[in-house]
Amino acid sequence: MYSRRDFLQFAAVSAALTGFSGGLTKVAAQQKLTQDDLLSFNSKGQLTLLHLTDMHAQLKPLYFRPPSENYGVGAFEGIPPHLVGESFLKHFNLDRGSALAYAHTMVDYVDLARTYGRLGGLDRTATLINAIRADRGDNNVILLDGGDTWQGSYTALKTNAQDMVDCMALLKPDAMVGHWEFTLGTDRVLEIVESMDYPFLASNIVDTDWEEPVFDSTAFYERGNTKVAVIGQAMPYTPIANPRWMFPGWSFGLRTELLQENVNKAREAGAEVVVLLSHNGFDVDQKLATVVDGIDVIFTGHTHDAVPEALNINNTLVLSSGSHGKYLGRIDLEVSNGKVTDYASTLIPVFSDVITPDPVMKAAIDKVRAPYEPELGRVLGKTDSLLYRRGNFNGTWDDLICEGMMAERDAQLAFSPGFRWGTTLLPGDDITVEDLYAQTAMSYPSVYRLEFNGNQIKEILEDVCDNLFNTDPFFQQGGDMVRVGGMAYSCSPKQSMGSRISDMKLISTGEAIEANKNYVVAGWASVNEGVEGPAIYDLMESYISKQASISMPKNDAVKIVGM
Repeated sequence: MYSRRDFLQFAAVSAALTGFSGGLTKVAAQQKLTQDDLLSFNSKGQLTLLHLTDMHAQLKPLYFRPPSENYGVGAFEGIPPHLVGESFLKHFNLDRGSALAYAHTMVDYVDLARTYGRLGGLDRTATLINAIRADRGDNNVILLDGGDTWQGSYTALKTNAQDMVDCMALLKPDAMVGHWEFTLGTDRVLEIVESMDYPFLASNIVDTDWEEPVFDSTAFYERGNTKVAVIGQAMPYTPIANPRWMFPGWSFGLRTELLQENVNKAREAGAEVVVLLSHNGFDVDQKLATVVDGIDVIFTGHTHDAVPEALNINNTLVLSSGSHGKYLGRIDLEVSNGKVTDYASTLIPVFSDVITPDPVMKAAIDKVRAPYEPELGRVLGKTDSLLYRRGNFNGTWDDLICEGMMAERDAQLAFSPGFRWGTTLLPGDDITVEDLYAQTAMSYPSVYRLEFNGNQIKEILEDVCDNLFNTDPFFQQGGDMVRVGGMAYSCSPKQSMGSRISDMKLISTGEAIEANKNYVVAGWASVNEGVEGPAIYDLMESYISKQASISMPKNDAVKIVGM
């Protein structure tokens, strides 16, 4: 059994971050950041593991504002990754205004964004990966893709993910796992997997008829004169978070006993290092490290969290490498007599303005985007406000989407899912088709218009809230709280299921939402089959195009109690 004290101990990170942090802090303050600063690292041992995850089909450099709220509950309260802003800076001893402060927090975000520019871009990431391979030797490096790679952009939607498949292949990953990939449907996923020259791993997916594995669970490598096993873990709650009807023959789940069996088999097969390539989410994998024995490294994804270096939990290193291509995770291992004897880890922020794009990847990106460039750059409007999506509760992009749904569907209330994907626009930016699709590009985009009574509305909010704030991370499914338009409420994350949501009111009148009274609600991304309504991206194009400019006031409609 684990305690809060245990996790505080596990999550303690050295104030002097391994690798480049001191240099980045000083150099970036002078705005003289270089590619060499990003690559500076105190290498260890003979094996290097690289990790990127949750790219959500973003090929180009972007802005992505870190969260303003990321509450942890139970044993996870107040420890990484549940630290934001000043608390994050203090915990990791980062200077306000530094490059790492900008990469990891929302403190002074707009000013620092204008100073340091965009992050990400697969051509920049390719440059970093190639440099590390050249330094360490190809035969000593393993590159892993943590999933949520094929969904989240206009071009991925229009090409049925082929743009990402083609570009990612140029990075030469050694393995990947999945989550949103499955929303392409069974046939398309299998078609892509069969075309790839690297494995798609999923220890925890079996078919519903015979409970036989659908994908390989484990891939074996000989790198750095070391035998390495990589085990894949797909997002375990995919059929709950996404439409089950899109992959009806597959059964998911955590399957910790099966995972332990696969770890044991890998060890019996001679693996000196066992890596779990996971899309479980950070808290789930922190607990998993205390439940499953024999895993040396867990590269976690799904929750889009980013920490400057790996946490050591029960002698398992756990590293989350952020999202949207903003970071490249790295862990070096020294292995002796079949065991990990030393390590170093870091999370490299991909500052696009100071990295020379890899020419091969740049050409590939230009090629896949070329047919769509006129539409991608078509301007729909302009924003006077910072538009972002990321935080346990409201983001301004979600507030805008809720406004649009209520207006275009003539609804009293709106529900927008608590997705953690979607890029950021700075005040004064144009809103283009590409920007809109970065928030809405998905395979089940219909906007419904239905009636719910007050009891049903509370049940929906309570259910999502328990999904986010259950004290047992094995019952958390990632994502953030559903965004609600047209109503205010109070939320008490530390309470139990059924007791977290209170004081629901209509913003327009101030009246309490009554249990047995019906209200017209617009929403999107329903997991039900056959939902009728316009696609969210078409609806929002209509709404944004009608506005002189977008100005989103601060949203104080949700009151957080007891945190």
